[in-house]
Amino acid sequence: MVEAVTVVAPGARPTAPLRLRLVAAVALPLSLALSKAPLRWRIAAVRQVRHLPYATPERLDALYTAATAVVPWWWPGRVACMEISLATVIAAALTGRRARWVLGARFRPDAAHAWAEVPGGAAGRDIGDAVDRPWTAVMHVP
Repeated sequence: MVEAVTVVAPGARPTAPLRLRLVAAVALPLSLALSKAPLRWRIAAVRQVRHLPYATPERLDALYTAATAVVPWWWPGRVACMEISLATVIAAALTGRRARWVLGARFRPDAAHAWAEVPGGAAGRDIGDAVDRPWTAVMHVP
């Protein structure tokens, strides 16, 4: 099976279908609001959707791209892997599906990362130099 790879030029904004961008435009502010809450509250919020069926890997990738596409250029705060991955999980829930929110780490140099995954695929996991120094999942929610 051949996996599709999306290549985005540096500085270019990814694109996604309008319908998914609208869903992501609702999910991203919810993610940003939850990012101000303690981690245990974010985990509890994500666990509320554990009864939903999993999204497909293709849908998860599309929602991740849409969440990345709707990040406002003028936003003064942090919008990085944790906020985007949480927005992807929320967007999946808004479409009636679920995804796991994964928090991970790696050594040399020490770093933390967050991504969304479903059985059969992950979105936002392999960024930058993750090929030679892979991320280790520390926590899966739900």
